[in-house]
Amino acid sequence: MTKTTEAAQVFERIIREKGADAVHIGMVDPEGEFRDKRVSAEKAMKLAKQGYPFCEVLYFWDIAEETFRDGAFIDRPAALFADTIRTYPFAERSALCLADFTGEFGRRTPRNVCLDQIAKAKALGFDVFSAFEFEFFVFDETAETMKAKDYRDLTHFAQGNRTYSLQTSALHGDLLEGLEETMGVMDVHLDAIHTELGPGCFEAPLVYAGGIKAADDALLFKNFARSYFARNDLTVSFMSKLSPSLSGQSGHLHLSLRDKQGNPVFADRAQPDGLSTAARHFIGGLLQLMPELLAMCSSTVNAYKRLVPGAWAPTASNWGVQNRTAALRVINDNPDATRLEFRVPSADTNPYLALAMMLGAGLYGMENGIEPPAGSAENFYLARPAAETVFPRDLWDAAQRLKASRAATALFGGDFVASFVESREVEFSAYQKQVSEWELRRYLGVV
Repeated sequence: MTKTTEAAQVFERIIREKGADAVHIGMVDPEGEFRDKRVSAEKAMKLAKQGYPFCEVLYFWDIAEETFRDGAFIDRPAALFADTIRTYPFAERSALCLADFTGEFGRRTPRNVCLDQIAKAKALGFDVFSAFEFEFFVFDETAETMKAKDYRDLTHFAQGNRTYSLQTSALHGDLLEGLEETMGVMDVHLDAIHTELGPGCFEAPLVYAGGIKAADDALLFKNFARSYFARNDLTVSFMSKLSPSLSGQSGHLHLSLRDKQGNPVFADRAQPDGLSTAARHFIGGLLQLMPELLAMCSSTVNAYKRLVPGAWAPTASNWGVQNRTAALRVINDNPDATRLEFRVPSADTNPYLALAMMLGAGLYGMENGIEPPAGSAENFYLARPAAETVFPRDLWDAAQRLKASRAATALFGGDFVASFVESREVEFSAYQKQVSEWELRRYLGVV
């Protein structure tokens, strides 16, 4: 029996066990969007056996669905994954699953790049455990009302909200419980949900998971949170920075490794800060490569509006134990749960690329024995960083650093780097053609 046949049989068994009559197939696109196609359960099982041809245009248009390449836009081989089957939350007797391109074309996809890094960790004897936490704003608006207002002067949900607010939770508990229940149907579990700084601002840390499931959970959380709030005539935003007067929205990533016996790889009670040699080298690799790989976890123009001085976000590669101002925070209060928190990604991050970047750079450090500089408890927001640690200031510079990075090509493959960099250059070029309201107010009638 071939692996394909065996996987198709597993797919069919799970679909039948769920009693699903329909399956929502989510093609994972470069921006982290669930590109939905609803098919009958019988057709889904057929596609699991025979393959799922899908149009390559996903990699030749931008986030506004404007193509930047001419071509025939042919179908490319793709596959459905049995291990991603979940219950669909908005209809009875329905399931969902993820799909992605395979073969040569599949070398460019974020999910496959992430899977490669997880497989590499496995080959080195490590299981990967990780979890994302997302901050987001909720607006008392629909897609129609936002468009009618030209996206200006939008009405925030829960305008009297405060950080860790009992009042917001008490007033809107049913809505928050509904979000948690919706996610639970898909086996996406929230470790908590609480209010954050600003009107209608919330944070939802996800429960950690092994392997690719953590990134899959993050993808599903963001996509189905949009659907959930829209079904309640609200709009959720995962943009990095909505306004100079509002806090940025983070998408922090927690990661740990365990060995084949299930022991925590990053913990060693006998060493300073309880950190093992493997942890130090992982930190060293991530710190060294962070500036040149930044575009992978900060892939929108808007992400760089958060990564500026004074915005409660890192602007350089640094680390510290329990230091929330650091780009990389070590959490070591419990040896069994010793982990690293990557605080650079925004809420708009592609979870597959953020995890691939963190894991790939960390394993690079472990393989090459890279020692990090000393960690610090200083307030990095006020520090003057060394030039080589400073992040690129915008998406264009970040894309050029990634293009020139030998480590990026070695770790993630030339096909991915070339495709991804091209798409980021297109995104930044579209931004450069725009004239902002700030520019009009500042220069019109003066210069």
